[in-house]
Amino acid sequence: MSASIRGFLSRAPEGSVLPILIEPESAGESLLAALPRLRDRILAHVGTEGAVLLRGFDVPSIDSFRAFAAGFGHPLLSYEFGSTPRTAVGGGVYTTTEYPAHQHIPLHSEQAYTRMWPMKAWFHCVVPADEGGETPLADNRAILARMPPSIRARFEPGIRYVRNYGDFDIPWQKVFNTDSREGVEAFCRQAGIEWEWKDDGNLRTTQLCQAIEKHPVTGEAVWFNQAHLFHVSNLGREVRESLEEILGIENLPRNTYFADGSPIPDAMLHEVRGVLDAETVIFPWQAGDVVMLDNMLAAHARTPFKGARKVVVAMAEAHSNL
Repeated sequence: MSASIRGFLSRAPEGSVLPILIEPESAGESLLAALPRLRDRILAHVGTEGAVLLRGFDVPSIDSFRAFAAGFGHPLLSYEFGSTPRTAVGGGVYTTTEYPAHQHIPLHSEQAYTRMWPMKAWFHCVVPADEGGETPLADNRAILARMPPSIRARFEPGIRYVRNYGDFDIPWQKVFNTDSREGVEAFCRQAGIEWEWKDDGNLRTTQLCQAIEKHPVTGEAVWFNQAHLFHVSNLGREVRESLEEILGIENLPRNTYFADGSPIPDAMLHEVRGVLDAETVIFPWQAGDVVMLDNMLAAHARTPFKGARKVVVAMAEAHSNL
């Protein structure tokens, strides 16, 4: 990691190289115009270290950011089978997760709760928060290496995700971008998702997905799941107790289980969260920043914030392990 970026990191584990900093040759250089010169260098760093921060370039609009992301040769993806509320900005660009500003969003890789995900993701800071609002990063290889062997062994067969759509979570119509039950069922068949229509017209889905996955290019094993995010222990104690009392365990909006369907102990996920926290790198956003990630090599998060904050995201290069 260059000394210039090491100097402003708020926090980083010893030996971390996230993110690699690339700055313009001259003040005011257009990021889009610099792409032909920088493309191979960016891809090399993203493919090895996992994350690149492009800082100090001119990114005059979201359209310019969109063109930059699309300039790596893959059509930008739509946000299918989403798990969080987002708003489409247009042309494959979305707002980042629209959770309340006081809420922390834990480390995760995009759509690691499915068996189809984007290999690349870009984040663009249009307006940084007055306070907080960083997008922490972590190396999924380092997370896996630090994970206790007993947890690795238990997670190796995969994680089972159960989702109940409706009043307490995102409606299935928004998740699947359709009002058609037939359309939902077609998507589920293609994605290897089990589904069940409940008596109240709402939907339950179950899918067995990877917890540890091999990178299709580098061949490296990475920690790649959202078990800690979907598990009921991610809820606050009062919210959890209320939902369990009202809905029952089987009807919680979302939960995760071991591959065999048995419960994942809260204590084990507490250990997982501790490993994620230990590998977290935090740096402050500046207006105009663009971060490019290899979505399997690097995880990201969001810290609570105050004031206005506008960060948008684009994704590309779909991959499936079906």
